[in-house]
Amino acid sequence: QVQLVESGGGLVQAGESLALSCVASGTFARSNTMAWYRQAPGKQRQLVASMTNGGTTNYADSVKGRFTISRDNAKNSVFLQMNSLKPEDTGVYYCFARVNYFPYNSYWGQGTQLTVSA
Repeated sequence: QVQLVESGGGLVQAGESLALSCVASGTFARSNTMAWYRQAPGKQRQLVASMTNGGTTNYADSVKGRFTISRDNAKNSVFLQMNSLKPEDTGVYYCFARVNYFPYNSYWGQGTQLTVSA
């Protein structure tokens, strides 16, 4: 069983930076994708950024140029560096991991709150 534990959320002002971290524990397939999702109040959970173990990345348009996802494959960790934060970045950020082959087992972290004040 894989468990994901996030850290790094908090309260920041607009324009500031913050980094999130997530560590996957347990037996985890090497071919995988790790990602960050966020859920704003009253909205659906949406992809922020993802990265495969091979380094392929994908970003939501709203964070391109401001957020950077990175990984440490040896430590089954994924990070999200967030710069130039905006109030609309506020939400609960969830770490997500998925195996890249059938049956595509997937896992969620418990979430960490980010609040960006104007």
